[in-house]
Amino acid sequence: MRPVGAGGTLSVDIKEKSFRSAEGVRLTALRGLSFQVPQGEFACLLGPSGCGKTTTLRILLGLDQDFSGSFHLPGEHQDRAVAVFQEPTLLPWRTVEQNVRLGIPKSRRDADLDQLFESLGLTEMRNLFPSELSLGLARRAALARAFASEPAMLFLDEPFASLDEQTADRLRLLLLGVWSARPTTALMVTHNLREALMLSDRIIVLTGRPAHVRGVFVVPMPRRHRDRTEMNELIRTFHLEYPDVG
Repeated sequence: MRPVGAGGTLSVDIKEKSFRSAEGVRLTALRGLSFQVPQGEFACLLGPSGCGKTTTLRILLGLDQDFSGSFHLPGEHQDRAVAVFQEPTLLPWRTVEQNVRLGIPKSRRDADLDQLFESLGLTEMRNLFPSELSLGLARRAALARAFASEPAMLFLDEPFASLDEQTADRLRLLLLGVWSARPTTALMVTHNLREALMLSDRIIVLTGRPAHVRGVFVVPMPRRHRDRTEMNELIRTFHLEYPDVG
């Protein structure tokens, strides 16, 4: 079912999503999955591997329309939703800056991106090609492309997967810096509890397949206070509610 309506809140009500396996067995990925993300909040979908988190994002992006239910995206136009995936998906024959500007509507294609490139540490890389970038830098470019379009809705599918923890932490902080300067409603898929607690306003905890919402953990602390000590306390608090998660 296509998305219906529009408003300031991301609203999801997926009745069921099923598919057939390669062996012909019908599997139900999602059933009764319902949640909301208020406008301007950063939320994380947290759940076990294979529970249907990426499937949910594909539905919300309009890439999978074979489901029952509905959803509302923020903003007036669905095309103002953008996604950052695990793979940066940069065009290899275009420079970093050309890749970033491709995501901007033609009417704003000559926008000043100096501050965005600076905030992501890409100023010196604007004229490089993707093959000249490390994976971490390529993912920075993918983030720049997403934010340059000034989206009403930002989806992120484990964008820091396969990076070493030190590099991933640097990118998480860069993401927070850019998002704080350009706040937009964001939904990120992760199975990393620490990452979810570091980044989000709320964590939507999913069950195993068929996935539905087990509960919502609202992070009770401003991001500026989430240092190592406080993060350990947040993890402890989370585990009081969900002892078997993360």
